[in-house]
Amino acid sequence: MKQDIKKRAVKRLKIIEGQIRGLQSMIEDEKYCIDIITQASAIKQALSGVEDLILENHLSTHVIHQIKHGEEKKAVIEILKVYKTKSK
Repeated sequence: MKQDIKKRAVKRLKIIEGQIRGLQSMIEDEKYCIDIITQASAIKQALSGVEDLILENHLSTHVIHQIKHGEEKKAVIEILKVYKTKSK
């Protein structure tokens, strides 16, 4: 994994960890439902950002390697699988 992407992903995950603890506290403290939903939505967006970083890493390392070594079909299958998973 590229070190800059790894560093950014770990940083974002630590932020998400704090957001999840905050969400848990909101539920325990019976905060306003719309505020809880808003926080949960922010967490989902943050996780999507981490997914994007990991995909960026995969495309710029593994997929390039696969294409250079004659594994284009495998690269395309993996990219389509991720695309289909994210579009659900």
